[in-house]
Amino acid sequence: MNLDELVFHPWAVQGPRDVPTLVGGSGSYVIDANGRSYLDFSSQLVFTNLGHQHPRIVAAIKEQADRLCTLAPGHASDVRGEAARLIVEVAPEGLGHVLFTTGGTEAIEHAVRMARLYTGRPKVLAAYRSYHGSTAASIHLTGDPRRWASDTGAGAAVHFFGPFLYRSAFGSRTPEEECERALAHLEQVILLEGPSTIAGLVLESVTGSSGVIVPPPGYLRGVRDLCDRHGIVYIADEVMVGFGRTGAWFGVDHDGVAPDLMVFAKGVNSGYVPLGGVVVGDAIYEMFTKRPYPAGMTYSGHPLACAAAVGAINAMREEDTVAAAARLGTDLLGPGLRELADKHGSVGDVRGIGGLWSLELVRDRSTKEPLVPAGATGAANAPMVSFARACLDRGLLPLMLGNRVHVAPPLNVSDADAAAGLAILDEALAAADKYLA
Repeated sequence: MNLDELVFHPWAVQGPRDVPTLVGGSGSYVIDANGRSYLDFSSQLVFTNLGHQHPRIVAAIKEQADRLCTLAPGHASDVRGEAARLIVEVAPEGLGHVLFTTGGTEAIEHAVRMARLYTGRPKVLAAYRSYHGSTAASIHLTGDPRRWASDTGAGAAVHFFGPFLYRSAFGSRTPEEECERALAHLEQVILLEGPSTIAGLVLESVTGSSGVIVPPPGYLRGVRDLCDRHGIVYIADEVMVGFGRTGAWFGVDHDGVAPDLMVFAKGVNSGYVPLGGVVVGDAIYEMFTKRPYPAGMTYSGHPLACAAAVGAINAMREEDTVAAAARLGTDLLGPGLRELADKHGSVGDVRGIGGLWSLELVRDRSTKEPLVPAGATGAANAPMVSFARACLDRGLLPLMLGNRVHVAPPLNVSDADAAAGLAILDEALAAADKYLA
């Protein structure tokens, strides 16, 4: 019996699956039950920033397991405190305390709750092209089609268009135009919704799985200014891009912005043990020195997860991972993916920064018609299935969503492995080219 068939899988039609069973890994590779290695160009769901089985993180988990495996959050913990210290040290100025959760979606829930308690207002703004999680508040805030099946219209979520020059909602021709028009649009949404009704604005500092959209320079500063002007709590969603993925510690760093609340997960400990959290701004923290915060979690600041974070952050500092991620984008992935776009008509756009990139696949470059429609399944999704199979057959583990191929290897991937992955993508794109209009 295939034991995988007993598992109820998220985001999937249930039933037998034709996927490799992965049982091991090392560095940028995972190994299946037959001993075959696959180059992981996905970092799983963009979280193994330091690759698989990094010795520093594994050792930290083992050491903590020998001392104390678990602890209720009401007790003081040395490793929890050390993890918080390391996170605050690299966070933007004014974010001085950490609420630990077990993942990003849970952290979004708590950030939204804090914003509402702090302002006494109900609504939260979020971009259309976004993903913030799949629990009650976070799925309503999510802006892409993953929201549709669960959206009751009762989440007090208000969506707006963020900047996206390739498919501009504003008819822009330059990044500067897109930035200016997107900010003007956002201000109109705020004014028409009523600033006195809006608690917070949650924004991915770089849009992740909804398209890998890097905001133009000045956009995040403009968002910060609008939030300040109208008393809105700025919540930066750094779940996917935080802890080095963009070539800076956090995506907001590229625009020199400090949010009021910053949500993290994934890369904080390379996903070795589930961990997320909210880095809390000083003004919001002060409110809760006078009243209790009305929420909690059994596994908040779990010792094994925090130990993994301590190991990961220290390793990132010692290995200069943030600088490596910046170089990965400027010297390897960016140029390499643009070369692929020149060779393959199915590549409509190349976008990215640091160690997070996307190829948007289209049937026709002039019309920008997606290679597959949103939510495609069965025969309608055949082009992407064909592309995925071509990758797996050649030993590459891809990450795809809709008509996009996201390229996100571990940030410490070697130059040789990065080149090998790009060569496989080159061959696999030939399968997508067969579906050109």
